[in-house]
Amino acid sequence: MQTETTNEHRWLQKLVGKWMAEGEAVMGPDTPPQKWKIPEQVGAVGDLWVQGRSEGEMPGCGHAVTVMTLGYDPTRKHFVGTFIGSMMTHMWIYEGDLEADGRTLTLRADGPTFTPEGKLVPGKTSKFRDVIAFQDDDNRTLTSFMQGDDGEWMQIMQARYRREK
Repeated sequence: MQTETTNEHRWLQKLVGKWMAEGEAVMGPDTPPQKWKIPEQVGAVGDLWVQGRSEGEMPGCGHAVTVMTLGYDPTRKHFVGTFIGSMMTHMWIYEGDLEADGRTLTLRADGPTFTPEGKLVPGKTSKFRDVIAFQDDDNRTLTSFMQGDDGEWMQIMQARYRREK
């Protein structure tokens, strides 16, 4: 199978490299955000895919490993991907689009619903958004949002990534 590399595939290659992430997550309505610092290694899987792997101490989880894959499907005209973590049983399936600014990738997924205190609501799912935004070639953010029952989007996590040289 021969697949032509598109501009979207080339955009994903900007993620390739060693990064240091510093982030914070909201663990409950009356608690201060939990902070962490974790390295990430993003590698190319040929010219069409990238895979990011992080490993370290995560708030509320202890030692954890996460793996994200991202690609672009020219037939569907959307970015596609997955996310898994050693601290969860849900595999996140992404579909997303590059914003007009050319710096921001918004990924959509369905996932398990959590209460504001971080407790799983059995049998219920919610809509999620993960937004990857480049400030420049060496700095980016990942911001995660969950849609509430009221239709409002609540930010649940943000990480700032700095490329290590």
